[in-house]
Amino acid sequence: MRGNKDWVEDAACRDADPDALFVEGAEQNRAKALCAGCAVRTECLAYALDHRIEHGIWGGMTERERRALLRRRPTVTSWRRLLETARTEQDDRAEALPGDGSRRAAAG
Repeated sequence: MRGNKDWVEDAACRDADPDALFVEGAEQNRAKALCAGCAVRTECLAYALDHRIEHGIWGGMTERERRALLRRRPTVTSWRRLLETARTEQDDRAEALPGDGSRRAAAG
């Protein structure tokens, strides 16, 4: 994960209309779709959680979803560190898995 706000330069929403990310109701699903393929989605979400940003879509989550996450995990002091650690562990597990050919052969 990148530090501070360096990640903003690579955000999928960088050139989007900011008002499109601060919507309500069904429009939130369109805003969240913009985040789906974003390369810095995790950094964005961590920033919003660490700074307790109350409005808008950040990292593919609505304000309601972020509030619920914060309530479920009240002891987290750094979402950036937590998400960075989770990403590293996920990458390590993925590297430990056999290649695609091995999985196909075992499944076939």
